[in-house]
Amino acid sequence: MSRKITIDPITRLEGHGKIEVFLNDQGNVDKAYFQVPELRGFERFAHGRPAEDMPQITSRICGVCPTAHHMAATKALDDLYKVNPPEAAKKVRELLYNIFTIEDHALHFFYLAGPDFVVGPKAPKAERNILGVIGKVGLEIGKEIIGMRKQLRDLMALAMGKTIHPVFGLPGGISKPIAKEDQQKFIDAADHAVEFGQFALKLFDDIVLKNKEYVDLVTSDAYTHKTYYMGLVDENNKVNFYDGKLRVVGPDGKEFAKFTAHEYLDHISEHVEPWSYIKFPFLKQIGWKGFEDGPESGIFAVAPLARLNAADGMATPLAQEAYEQMFEILGGRPVHFTLANNWARLIELLYAAERIQQLANDPEIVNPKVHTIPTETPAEGIAVIEAPRGTLFHHYKTDERGLITATNLIVATQNNAARIALSVDKAAKSVISNGEVDDGILNMIEMAFRAYDPCHGCATHALPGEMPLVVRVHDANGDVTREITHG
Repeated sequence: MSRKITIDPITRLEGHGKIEVFLNDQGNVDKAYFQVPELRGFERFAHGRPAEDMPQITSRICGVCPTAHHMAATKALDDLYKVNPPEAAKKVRELLYNIFTIEDHALHFFYLAGPDFVVGPKAPKAERNILGVIGKVGLEIGKEIIGMRKQLRDLMALAMGKTIHPVFGLPGGISKPIAKEDQQKFIDAADHAVEFGQFALKLFDDIVLKNKEYVDLVTSDAYTHKTYYMGLVDENNKVNFYDGKLRVVGPDGKEFAKFTAHEYLDHISEHVEPWSYIKFPFLKQIGWKGFEDGPESGIFAVAPLARLNAADGMATPLAQEAYEQMFEILGGRPVHFTLANNWARLIELLYAAERIQQLANDPEIVNPKVHTIPTETPAEGIAVIEAPRGTLFHHYKTDERGLITATNLIVATQNNAARIALSVDKAAKSVISNGEVDDGILNMIEMAFRAYDPCHGCATHALPGEMPLVVRVHDANGDVTREITHG
C-alpha cells in the first residue's frame, strides 16, 4: 500500500516550507514535492507608496538578508531617477555590501549547512546545530566564528544606521560618509576577515575534503543536476556582487547569454504551479519544459556555485587560487554538484574579504561627497544585485509623483526554485528504498535544499490579487478524489 512521508517544518533555512514524499507499493519514492505554503505580499504592499520608501519596506521582507533588498532597492531608485551617485558613494555601498556578504555566508555555513558536514549528516538531531559545530571544532574556534560576525555587524551598524533594517541608501548616493577616524576600523576588520576566510577554507579542507565519505556524498548522483547557471560578472567576467552584467552559461560551461538588468524580461519568465506559492523562473529562450534538467530545459541555478560556474574567475588573488583548486578537484568547470555550494560559499567569503581590503584602504571612501540630488521625473527603475543566495531583481514603475504603480521582485530563491524542486525529488529517490526511513535519511533529503541557502520569506508571493494554492486529496492508490481551491 502506498504511503506519504511529510517533513514539516523543514529546518535550518529562512522562511517556512515542507516536503511531501509519496512512496509506491514497493516502498520506493514515486515523487517528492518541495512545498512553500506561506504567502508574502510585498509586491502589493508597495503600491501607492513613495518610491523612496522601498529600501526600508523591502528590507522588512527578511531579517537575514535585509541588506540585499535594501541595496537592490537603492540601486533601482538610482535608475528610477536617472541619477549617478558619486564614486565615493558607490565604493562605500560596495564596501558595506561585501561586509554583509561575509557575515551572511558565515551564518549559513557554520549555523545552517555546516552542521551536516562538521557534525555529520546522520548525527543526532540535537547535535546538528551551531552548538554541535562548536563541540566538534572547539570553543576557541566557536568564539572566533561568533566574534567575526559581531565585528562585521558592528561596522554595518556604524555606517548604515542599523544592521537589520539599514537607513543608508538614497537615490543618488548614501545618507552619510564614512568618517576619516573610522576608516582604520574597516581596514582592521578587512584584515581579520581575510584571515577568517582562509581559516574557514582550511576547516572545510580538513573536515570535508579529507573525509572520503563526505566527498563521495558531495559528488554523488543524488545531489547532481546539469542545468544552466547565472551570475553577475564584471567587465572581465569575474564574480562581482554589487554591479555588472548577468552572464548565463549552459550545462557545458559555454556562454549562453549576457545581458543588463534592463534586459532581464527578455531572458527570464516565470512559471506557476498550483501546489506552491513560489514561482519558478526559467530561461525564456528555451521555455518551460517541466521539472527536468539538461540543455533542453530552461531551468537555471543562481547562488555561490552558479556564480562561480558563470564567471571566468575571481577578481582577487587568494579567492582565485581557491576557485582554481575547487574546479581542479571537482573535475573542471562547470561543477554540477549541488552540495558544492557550501565550498563555493567559502570561496566567495574570501573574495569578499579581499575586496573589503581593497575598498577599506581606498582614500575615496572617506570623501564627504556621497550624494547627488535627483532632478529627473521618475517613471521606471530596474536594478540587479547578487544576494548571498543568488541573483535579485527589483523593478518599479511609478507615476510622475514617484508613487509606486507596479512592482516586480524576482528574488534569489525564486530563481533557484525549480532546481531546488529537482534536488529534493532526486535526493528523496536516492536515499529512500524499501520504505526504510529514519531521521538521518530525512535530513539527507533536507540537505538538498539547504545547500542553496533558500529564503522563502523573500521568495513567496502570488500573482497580483490571486491566491492560487490548490489542495488535492489523494486515496490510497494516489488518485485525486477531491480538489479544493481558494475562494
